[in-house]
Amino acid sequence: MAAEGDSGAPEGARPAQGGSPPAPGPAPRPAVAASIWALEHAQDFVTVAVGVVLIVLAATLAVSGVVGFVEYVQKHTVATAAINLLDRVLLVLILVEIVHTVVLSLRAHRLAAQPFIVVGLVAVIRRILFLLSNENIIPTSELALLVGMVVAFVAAYLAVSYFEKPDPEAPDPGAHALLPPAPGEEEPA
Repeated sequence: MAAEGDSGAPEGARPAQGGSPPAPGPAPRPAVAASIWALEHAQDFVTVAVGVVLIVLAATLAVSGVVGFVEYVQKHTVATAAINLLDRVLLVLILVEIVHTVVLSLRAHRLAAQPFIVVGLVAVIRRILFLLSNENIIPTSELALLVGMVVAFVAAYLAVSYFEKPDPEAPDPGAHALLPPAPGEEEPA
């Protein structure tokens, strides 16, 4: 029999609003745990499927770019063909960076900012190269905006890299210092 004042709830649990003890917790937990498990695995499955599609697309674009380069060299100059190939290669690089983001998301179950910044940076550089490869006059305002975006992406990348560095004195974010140790675990020193 429970001691007086012992509601059977875990130590430190708050009573439900109104001062009464919390509703019995063990009954819905298996259903909630099963739902969370199913959702996490469904998310992982969709993420893997997206990654596979992106890899297939990147490979297709790479092969298409090389074939297009060979065909374009036969009809036009190597310089023009190289610009078209560079455009394809940078697009493939963007896709590969997105796949990298997908892999990081699968590993850590969180999104990292750096891969998105790299994708944005490569996209802006790709646009600059496209504009510079054309024989048309480039609007100064557009070029200035793109250069400003490169500076902003580089600054953002450096800031995120600086602030995401692990602090050796800070507690490990993966360690649940506020939670009591699981049965059989020792208390952290």
